Amino acid sequence: MKGIWKYSHLLPYIEESAKLTLGEGNTPLIKSRQLGRQLGIDHLYFKLEIVNPSGSYKDRFAAGAISGLVQRNINFCIATSSGNTGAALSAYCAAAGIKCYIAVVDGVPIGKMQQMQVYGAQTLMIKNFGIDPNVTSEVMHGLHIIAENFGSPVQISAYQYSSLAMAGVQTIAYEIAEDMPALGGQVFSPAGGGGLTLAIVKGFNKWKAIKPDFKIPKVHCVQPEGNDTISGPLRNGLSKAQPVPKSQTAISGLQVPNIIDGNEVLEACKGTRGTGYTVADSAVYKCQEDLAKMEGIYCEPAGAVALAGVLKAVENGEINKKDHIVCVVTGHGFKDPVSSAKIAKKSGDSYFNSANETFEYLKSQIKK
Repeated sequence: MKGIWKYSHLLPYIEESAKLTLGEGNTPLIKSRQLGRQLGIDHLYFKLEIVNPSGSYKDRFAAGAISGLVQRNINFCIATSSGNTGAALSAYCAAAGIKCYIAVVDGVPIGKMQQMQVYGAQTLMIKNFGIDPNVTSEVMHGLHIIAENFGSPVQISAYQYSSLAMAGVQTIAYEIAEDMPALGGQVFSPAGGGGLTLAIVKGFNKWKAIKPDFKIPKVHCVQPEGNDTISGPLRNGLSKAQPVPKSQTAISGLQVPNIIDGNEVLEACKGTRGTGYTVADSAVYKCQEDLAKMEGIYCEPAGAVALAGVLKAVENGEINKKDHIVCVVTGHGFKDPVSSAKIAKKSGDSYFNSANETFEYLKSQIKK
C-alpha cells in the first residue's frame, strides 16, 4: 500500500480496511544547487515535505490519526491546530467521510484557515489560544473532556497527545535513511512543541534497530527566538524545556509557548549529539526568500527555519562543511499568502501599452 503504509511493519497496527492514504510521504530529498555552494557546504539537502497532499508533513500525522478513528468507527474528529495540522486532518476527514472540528490558534494565517474550510472543516478560533499559556492550557483541557465524553481522543500533533499518529511522522526519518544510508551528518529540524524533531530522532533510532549499520545523524532543534522553549535549554545543557510567558514570534506554526514534547526532545537530541539553535524572525524570512529565488523551493516561513539554523551553525563555526546536511522544509508557501506577497512585491511587475514596448524592455534587460 502507498503512503506512510509502505512502512506498516514499523508503524502501530491498523487493519488494512481502515488504512487511509492520499499519497502522503515519499517526498524528495533535493540537493542544493546554489545555497550550499554559497555557504561552502558540499552536501546540503532539502527534504521537501511541501509536496505532501495538503502541502505539509502533517499529512503523515493525519493519515495515522484518521485511520485510527476509522478503525474505531468514530465518525468525528476534534483537533487543535496552528494551521497545517488542521488542513491535513480536514483533508483526510473529508476522504474518510468524518466530520472535522478544529480549534485554531489566534491569528492563524488566512491561507491555512481557508484550506481547512475548503475541505469542509468547522474552524473555531479562540482569542489568545496558542499565544497565552494559560488560555492554551484551558482550551486543551476542555477539549479533552468533551472528546473523552464522546469516546474520542483530541488530535494534536504531539506524542504527549497522539502517539499513534505521530508514528506516521517518523516515516520522514525512514525515507531520509533509505535515501542516504551512509548519512551520518546532520539534520536540522524546526520546532514549536517539538513533535517533529522528536519523531525524526525516534524514526532514526527505530531504523537503526533493524539496520544496525545505519549511522544516526546529529539532529538539531531550531526555534524562533520568540518561542525558545527547547533550543536554548538544549544548547545550555538543561534537562527540562522552559515555557515562555507569551510567544513573541510571528512564524506561524511555531508559536507554542507551552511545554509539550519539549523535555523528550532534549533527551532525544542529546542522544544524537545534536544541539539547539535559535533564529531571528528576520533571518527566517530571508531564508524563505532565498529558498524561493535561489533553489526554486516555495515554502512558508516555518519551512525555512531549518535553513536559518544551518546559517547560524555556519556563523558559529559549528558545522563540518563536508558533512551531509539535511534541512526539513515543512510546509508550502501558499499557506502564508502574507509573507509570500512581501517577497513577490520585491520582484515587481510592469504594465506596457503595446507588445513592441514590452519587447524593447525585455531586450534592454537581457543585455544587462
